[in-house]
Amino acid sequence: MDHINWLAVLVAAVSAFILGGIWYGPLFKAAWCREAGIDPEASPRHPARVFGTAFACSLLAAFAFAAFFHPAPDALHAAHNGLLVGAAWVATSFGINYAFAGRSLKLWLIDGGYHVLQFVAYGLIIGLWH
Repeated sequence: MDHINWLAVLVAAVSAFILGGIWYGPLFKAAWCREAGIDPEASPRHPARVFGTAFACSLLAAFAFAAFFHPAPDALHAAHNGLLVGAAWVATSFGINYAFAGRSLKLWLIDGGYHVLQFVAYGLIIGLWH
C-alpha cells in the first residue's frame, strides 16, 4: 500500500466524473435515458446521495486498480490493463446482468463503453503519475 500515489488515485476518481459528465451528458444522454427508461428532464431524487455514492465508488475503484500495480507502472502497461479490466471484467459483468434483465444492447454499449474508458483513464493517470 505504500506504493500507492493517493493524489493520482484522487485525480483518477475525479476523471471518472469528468468523463461521466461528457459521456452521459452531451454524447449519450438522450439515448441512455431512452434505453434506461428514464425521463431526461427529471433530476435525481437525492442528487447529493447519488453523486456522493458515485464518487465514493469511483474512488474505491481507482484505489483498488492502483493497488494491482507495482510502484512505478508505465503508462502503456497501466492503460492496457485498464482496457482489460474495463472490457473483460466490468463490461462483461454488465452484459450478464443486462442479458437477464432484458436490457438493450445499446444500453450495454453505452454503460460498458463508459467503464472501459474509465479504467483506461485510471491506467493512464496512475501510469503517468509515478
